[in-house]
Amino acid sequence: MPPQTAERTPLSRERVLDTALRLADQQGLDALTMRALALELGVEAMSIYHHLPNKNAILDGVVEAVFAEIEDEVGGFAVPEATDASTWSEALRARILGARRVLLRHPWAPWIMNERGAPGPTAARHVDGIVGIMHAGGMSYDLIHHGLHAIGSRVYGYVQELSDDTNAPAPVELAQLAAFAPNLAAMLAEVVHDDPDTTLGWCDDQTEFEFGLDLLLEGLERRVAAEHR
Repeated sequence: MPPQTAERTPLSRERVLDTALRLADQQGLDALTMRALALELGVEAMSIYHHLPNKNAILDGVVEAVFAEIEDEVGGFAVPEATDASTWSEALRARILGARRVLLRHPWAPWIMNERGAPGPTAARHVDGIVGIMHAGGMSYDLIHHGLHAIGSRVYGYVQELSDDTNAPAPVELAQLAAFAPNLAAMLAEVVHDDPDTTLGWCDDQTEFEFGLDLLLEGLERRVAAEHR
């Protein structure tokens, strides 16, 4: 009787991307090399190129996988049926905060998006749903266009200035800062967090993300009202 051999899962595009996603989550984006990916898959690196032609295709693919996760998180990208002038802001806020929850699970993804954008069809359907929500709320396409520029990367669940600065140099002592920047020192003395271990650097990123988002949505609500006067 011939010896039994372990059944190997065939290599596929989906398997490569699932493995790349897991590798980036566990070890960071720097660890996502073709050699490391091939080792994780138990194949030769050349085998991967039959399914994804280069490293950039893998990066684009894992971003698409992240947006597929966002789609599950928010219950689909379709415009909610009840969306109107009184509910669009709440629906948009929920959609964006859902995207943020996913990106917090994959903190390397914004780096790829900053470098390469989010060009895939799933990412496009995410933005399409956001445009649909805004239009159902009574916004003209012209105002939607301006609004998307204002919201910027928040549409995708992140902002560039809210990044992990735990490896940044330690901030100047407030007493020293007051000598040459008294207003800045006074502000920091009042807003510095009592529990910095739960934040990235000085600020609570989630609080600042939601504050900025709400500020922008409130401004857009005023613009929508002005359009319909």
